[in-house]
This record gives sequence, structure tokens and C-alpha cells, in this order.
Amino acid sequence: MPDILVQYEAEIWLSIGETFIMVGASIGAAILLGLPVGTLLFLCRKGEVIENRLVFTVLNLLVNIIRSFPFLLLVVFLIPFTRLIIGTAIGTTAAIVPLSIIAIAHYSRLVEQSLLDVPKGVMEAAISMGASVKEIVFKFLYVETRSGLVLGLTTSIISFISYSTIMGVVGGGGIGDFAIRYGYQQFKTDLMIYMIIIMIILVQLIQFTGTTIARIIDKR
Repeated sequence: MPDILVQYEAEIWLSIGETFIMVGASIGAAILLGLPVGTLLFLCRKGEVIENRLVFTVLNLLVNIIRSFPFLLLVVFLIPFTRLIIGTAIGTTAAIVPLSIIAIAHYSRLVEQSLLDVPKGVMEAAISMGASVKEIVFKFLYVETRSGLVLGLTTSIISFISYSTIMGVVGGGGIGDFAIRYGYQQFKTDLMIYMIIIMIILVQLIQFTGTTIARIIDKR
């Protein structure tokens, strides 16, 4: 192992752990809230089973507004809100708030797009069999789009890792923040390059895992 990595080994492992905490929390938010929001966006569209123009318009507007914010500005804008619910705007825990919010908006849009690709015949068959809305969602829509949902989540996770590099602004830590503070600002270019390599390896592993799972569960 290069000497520079041995010198900063403890700090590197700490930064990796902080990245996993932030990204893990955002993944949880994406699945628990982003998936339902995306599904509701689809179901409330014109011509769908629970068409509701008001709900669709409100959700669609919120998602668009959040996704339109440059992430750094979103982090700064949410500082008062983060301080209100967490008690502080600094640290890894505080960084989870803006990451989770962007995660929900990001993944919900990908979920909606995946569901829009479901053939109309599938919906018509479900309705003709008297399926309830819950059955349509879980037994038809999610089964039909499971591969696309996994690929969408994989893409989202990679985006979350990228967003996490910005969280040094609020003391969130992580690999990106470590690379900037210890590598770039202290003119240790080799250390910064090693951190970039770690990020590349991490992203490649996530992409490979997500693609493999999507291929296995795709029974079409």
C-alpha cells in the first residue's frame, strides 16, 4: 500500500463510512418514499386508474422544483429546515436531510418513467380481471417493471454518491470531502487521485451489481 494511504488510513476508512451512511440513508428514502411518490404520479395521470389532476399537479410540481435546484444551493437553502428537525445543520446526520430529499425526487421520476413503459394491455388485463389498485400496483406494475426499477435505483445510487461529495459544505464528510480537504487543499495530488480511484471502483461495483440483478430478475 502506498505510504500516503498508510499515513491517512484511519481518516480514509472514516470518510468511506460517512459516505456509506449518507448514501445508505438516501437509498432508504428513495425506496420508502420515492417509490410510492413515483407510483402515485403514474396512477394519478390523465387516463390512469385513480386519475387525480390536483394530486398529480402538486406532486409533479414539487418533484420538478426539487430536481431543478442545483444541489449545492439546495443544501444551503435547507439549512434552517435541517436545523429544525435534526437540531444541527452540521455533520453527517445533518447531511442526510438534503440528500434524502433529492433522493426522493430523483428516484420518483425514474419510477414514473419506468411505469409509463408498461404496455397498455397489461393495465387493461388487470382492470378486466377486477384487480384492486393495490393488486394492480404490486401484482402487475411492479412485476412488469422490476428490472427497470432496479436499474433506476442503481442510477440513483450513483447520483447519490456524486451528491455526497458536496456535503463537505455542511461538514458531512465522506470520500469527496476528504479528497478536497486532505488532497486538493493540502496539495497532495497523489492522495486526491487515490480517492478518485476509490470512487471509481465503488461506482463500478454498484453498476455491475445493479445491472446483474436487473438481468436476473428480468423474465420478459
